[in-house]
Amino acid sequence: VQLVESGGGLVQPGGSLRLSCAVSGVHPRGYRMAWFRQASGKEREGVAAIDSARRINYANSVKGRFIISLDNAETTLYLQMTSLKPEDTAMYYCAAKNDVTFPSLEIVEYVDWGQGSQVTVSA
Repeated sequence: VQLVESGGGLVQPGGSLRLSCAVSGVHPRGYRMAWFRQASGKEREGVAAIDSARRINYANSVKGRFIISLDNAETTLYLQMTSLKPEDTAMYYCAAKNDVTFPSLEIVEYVDWGQGSQVTVSA
């Protein structure tokens, strides 16, 4: 699966931002996709995931603030982020794996990664 993120940038606390990930090469019979983030000096962590059955999973830290979605053509993955906090500052990556289901937030469950998009939340 090929993945290319876009949409990062600088936003003030409390603001909103939408990340996009152009996707190609998914297998209709089954896949999972996710957003991960890695803050400076910290480990990469799962933020939100979706699978081919449209089941969704969120990290507790973003529940109620972030929404993951996938367009019907299965070519663009989105992460709508609202009520952003300084602690959301990180490099955000989209990830995918074919021929599996269940929206896992574990890094080891993904094999294909985008290049990353920086999100900075600061006044």
